[in-house]
Amino acid sequence: MKNLTLAFCLTVLFSWGTAAMAVSAGTVSASDATGGIYTPSTGGARGKQGLANAYKANQRNTYYMVTQPDVDTACREKIYKCLSDYCGDVTAVPGQRSGRCQYSSESELYNYAMLCLQKDTSILLPQYGVNTLGGAGGMNTAARLCPSYVQQEVMSYLAMANMADQLSKSHSDLCLLRRQELEAAMACHSVAMTYGNETSSMLSSQLTGACGAGVPGGSAEMVTRFSNAGNVGANIWGWAEKIVSLDMNNKGADWQAAVDSVLAGYANRMNLACGDNLQINTADYSAGNSDQPTALQTAAALITGVAFPTQNGAQPDNPYQAQSLYMQVQTLSRLDNYNMAKQVVNAALTNSALTQNAFLTSAQMDSMQTAYKRGTKVFVIEDGSRCYTIPVQPMTSQETSLMAQTFASCRAQ
Repeated sequence: MKNLTLAFCLTVLFSWGTAAMAVSAGTVSASDATGGIYTPSTGGARGKQGLANAYKANQRNTYYMVTQPDVDTACREKIYKCLSDYCGDVTAVPGQRSGRCQYSSESELYNYAMLCLQKDTSILLPQYGVNTLGGAGGMNTAARLCPSYVQQEVMSYLAMANMADQLSKSHSDLCLLRRQELEAAMACHSVAMTYGNETSSMLSSQLTGACGAGVPGGSAEMVTRFSNAGNVGANIWGWAEKIVSLDMNNKGADWQAAVDSVLAGYANRMNLACGDNLQINTADYSAGNSDQPTALQTAAALITGVAFPTQNGAQPDNPYQAQSLYMQVQTLSRLDNYNMAKQVVNAALTNSALTQNAFLTSAQMDSMQTAYKRGTKVFVIEDGSRCYTIPVQPMTSQETSLMAQTFASCRAQ
């Protein structure tokens, strides 16, 4: 009996030792074979640790692929952050944008964005960080992947900033005030044209009721400007004729053009405050071709005994008296300076309308040549962000003043 008990104990101990040796050697047991696949790892992991690691890595990669952006989106965020840190975030709220970039150029923003990216050596996309974190060269950094997107993003940022600036201007308190002011000025302009030949007191009374201090946007200064248009420093010969003829109620020779100039000044004030491009269309008040001497010429002839020649002389009838003084042209490409704009106008007027031009279409060139033949003296060239006034024929002082007031924001020679 004792021998049987000893033999049984030895058998049990031998089986336990064999199982232990099998586990330590990395063999597969029956339960492992039926329950799953055993994937041993080099780090000494046991059981299904290798499968668990692979599953975890797959889940992490899937998460990054779903939640993390691609290179284009990640670079856009980096570049926009650089620009917003430099200029202030783009918003339509008045006064929120920094004044540093209000008049900044495209090259300034481009250079700053490039410098900002060069300092950013962090990993751009986390899903590639495992492969490149220990490598040399910085393959997965914003400094290496994002410079090719800077030009496009700067243009996009400028477009958004300009649109936000226009929106904030059009809703600002100053813009609303200037709009009311222009409405009052237009009312005064209509009254001035209607009562221009009345007495000075009658004209002032009507102007006060239309755009005086009690009218929204009106003021006593506005009444004075319209009532004195064409008199104060505008045309000294008009004053002289009035003194000679002893008719102080009649206005000067160019009074109507001066009234239009006053209204154009208020339109420009509204354009600057609101970011608009409103233009006042005025009639052509060119001097008449009458050969009758003026009152000043008659008085001078009586004093000196020498008759003055006619002002304009005999001129053929012009079938295009209503031709506009200026013509606006929108170019297809950007104009960098005044000299380039002048070259575009000269080329349009001298070359054939069918000549290929990078700035103007054939229809535009034909219209410009026709307008020039009919008496247009100024071409206003615009490229979307700036404009230039290019005179092509001599102008009178009144025409020059009218153009200067109408296109005050344009660049002249």
